[in-house]
Amino acid sequence: MELPFKIDLKEKLVVVTGGSGVICSELCRALDACDAKIAILDLGYENANKLADSLKHAKAYKCNVLDKKCLSEVHEQILQDFGKVDILINGAGGNNPKATTDNEYFELNDLNKEMKTFFDLDQEGFNFVFDLNILGTLLPTQEFAKDMIGKKGCSILNISSMNAFTPLTKIPAYSSAKSAVSNFTKWLAVHFSHVGIRVNAIAPGFFSTAQNKTLLWNEDGSPTARTHKILDATPMGRFGEVNELVGATLFLLDEKAASFITGVILPIDGGFSSYSGV
Repeated sequence: MELPFKIDLKEKLVVVTGGSGVICSELCRALDACDAKIAILDLGYENANKLADSLKHAKAYKCNVLDKKCLSEVHEQILQDFGKVDILINGAGGNNPKATTDNEYFELNDLNKEMKTFFDLDQEGFNFVFDLNILGTLLPTQEFAKDMIGKKGCSILNISSMNAFTPLTKIPAYSSAKSAVSNFTKWLAVHFSHVGIRVNAIAPGFFSTAQNKTLLWNEDGSPTARTHKILDATPMGRFGEVNELVGATLFLLDEKAASFITGVILPIDGGFSSYSGV
């Protein structure tokens, strides 16, 4: 792949959770182009293994990031295969339709209509979104950060979201969970600052992916009203491309370029977070 710039990761082992997802698979390709060794963790082993086979120094591991025993077992296998971890990218996350309202605003008499309102949000769905995004960041960090203590050039990169800056309508669980990821990133940055582990996050704006396609596109392929609102509120007037996350990721992981940067949540949003609407 073509990189915006290349950093030297030849001696680094990177663990990427949710590694076969749209965003993290692109990051894995970039890491591979920088000569990193990569452990790709994902529940979807088949896709993760296919990705690993396309890279130079990568291996896939089936892993549930919400299962401490599974994480521990995978860690032991990674230690045997590659050695100790230098960089962790917490990419596992996502939303769930059960934690999404049908409408942006609650109106009078909505309780009498056949729709999913705030009052109908499913507790199990809400819990799933929180667990996947928060515990899915906490538990891998507890497991793999042990390898980094006192080791030069180690860092953790979390995946936050525009939701963490301004909560989006319809998806309260995901917005709240990503806010917590940003807060946790800052907390970790302080907590690990004396042992040489930098902790940062990227906050992607709006990217059209399989995860959000039903919110952005009608069945006939035309843009939804929500898409028009997003693009109107994005000064650059378009959705981002996944490869536009690569430069920020490489910069934050580079121990030379970002050696004094920790606790940063970097928006990659086409200006969305800076625009007031007027």
